[in-house]
Amino acid sequence: MLEKSLGLGVDCLTYDLEDSVSPGRKLEARHNVRHFLHQSRPSGSKEIAVRINAVQTSFAEDDLTELLHSPNLDTIVVPKVNSPSDLRFVTDVLSHILPARHTGNPSMTTAPPIKLLALIESAKALTELSAICKASPYLSGLIFAAEDFALDLSLTRTPSLTEFLFARSSIATACRAHKLPSTIDLVCTSYKGVEGLKRLEEECISGKGLGFNGKQCIHPSQVDIVQKAFAPGQEELQWAVRIMIADVKAVQQGRGAWTLDGRMIDAPVVGSAKSIVSKAEACNIDVASLKQTWKDQEPE
Repeated sequence: MLEKSLGLGVDCLTYDLEDSVSPGRKLEARHNVRHFLHQSRPSGSKEIAVRINAVQTSFAEDDLTELLHSPNLDTIVVPKVNSPSDLRFVTDVLSHILPARHTGNPSMTTAPPIKLLALIESAKALTELSAICKASPYLSGLIFAAEDFALDLSLTRTPSLTEFLFARSSIATACRAHKLPSTIDLVCTSYKGVEGLKRLEEECISGKGLGFNGKQCIHPSQVDIVQKAFAPGQEELQWAVRIMIADVKAVQQGRGAWTLDGRMIDAPVVGSAKSIVSKAEACNIDVASLKQTWKDQEPE
């Protein structure tokens, strides 16, 4: 299974030591992942992560102690984060094992620090979101774990996902409020057949509409659909490029608000356009050609 991951082209590739590993095989799994992370880095993945066991278990410290020296490890995914103390524990271990990379001062580090992603899985975590977001300088985002959240609240998951609306909105809002770059939506458990992939696409559109900028995948067949859904669409990107080009000219003319195709354009709209273009560039979309095509765009 580990070898199969080498060919995937994904933003973040996560190896799991928690729920997918039975208690009796935790040690074996940890050794396997450590050995794997000492091999050549997968070329198609921008970020390599490991989901450790929950801080409340007896496995978490051993997971960290053994894996943190892995040369290809970028991120630790921390499950069942119920309070800020869970992230503070992991942060303290990072600072103890890799002090040169976790000084608290980026200009003093010898290499980029290991980042943290926190899994939000309970009602308690939801009430502590603001404190969790401020718990570690290495926290880079939140992930919504819907199945454990449903278990905690005795919810039944439905295709509409309305039972998770408050939780998903809260998580996305907290990430934005605390300027965390990664806001990762729930797993789509349907991944086989036309209906499964259709549901995945619907969930992606829903999550993007709530403010999420990514989604967990559990099968390679989900990757292309998720990447396409969260990347800017052609019409969306074209509109954003036109706004950016016209705005430069509007500023030169001393105009704070103007129109394009009969729609009012002001600072928030321009900011959104810049964000869309930046995301497209991060997705390796050919933005330069669009800019060339619309270089003569004028504000109305």
